[in-house]
Amino acid sequence: MKTNEELQKDVQNAIKWEPLLSAAEIGVTAKDGVITLSGSVNSYAKKKHAEHAAKNVAGVKVVAETIDINFGSLSKKSDTEIAHEIVNAWQWNWEVPEDKIKVKVEDGWVTLEGELQWNSQKEAANKSVEHLMGVTGVSNNIVIKSEAHDRVEKAAIEDALTRSWSIDDEEILVKVKGNNVTLSGIVESIYQKDEAGRIAWNAPGVLSVENELLVEYDC
Repeated sequence: MKTNEELQKDVQNAIKWEPLLSAAEIGVTAKDGVITLSGSVNSYAKKKHAEHAAKNVAGVKVVAETIDINFGSLSKKSDTEIAHEIVNAWQWNWEVPEDKIKVKVEDGWVTLEGELQWNSQKEAANKSVEHLMGVTGVSNNIVIKSEAHDRVEKAAIEDALTRSWSIDDEEILVKVKGNNVTLSGIVESIYQKDEAGRIAWNAPGVLSVENELLVEYDC
């Protein structure tokens, strides 16, 4: 198991490798697998990149962050301007059926609501918003209501997990009840937990995924 100092150093190095980030912008502390990120950045995208970098490090169990967004010399956009840019971004993204999503922007914080068939569409809508200047946060309340009525195949999800190079599927248990999937077991990083959840969501007919995977790293 990594010491707090080793884990802190690994996360700091991971952040250094993010093209958008300057290591000086982000402070990192580590305690018993819990990483706390602090500092100030000039975009929500940078904040998410820092979180993502930390989650990718083996041994990280939880990421907490108190990163502030300070636009500095960059002009702060109005909520109306942000809303228009979101709609425009979706028009250029074939994965996002923009007519199915409602958007609310308040003080730069974006709330997404509506119903979509696939979780990949929900993720695509979210990613299109994260990189827009002026956005300070995103609440993605989109609900998945698949039109596929086929029974979710447990074996298909297990096979997909096996195919993933980034996941050790031997410690993952898949349970299927109707159109609902539950993942349990042990993985080595938050990234692996999130990736296993994403793979499960990609199965046709899935309406919900309960990701109960535990993050443990003993090396």
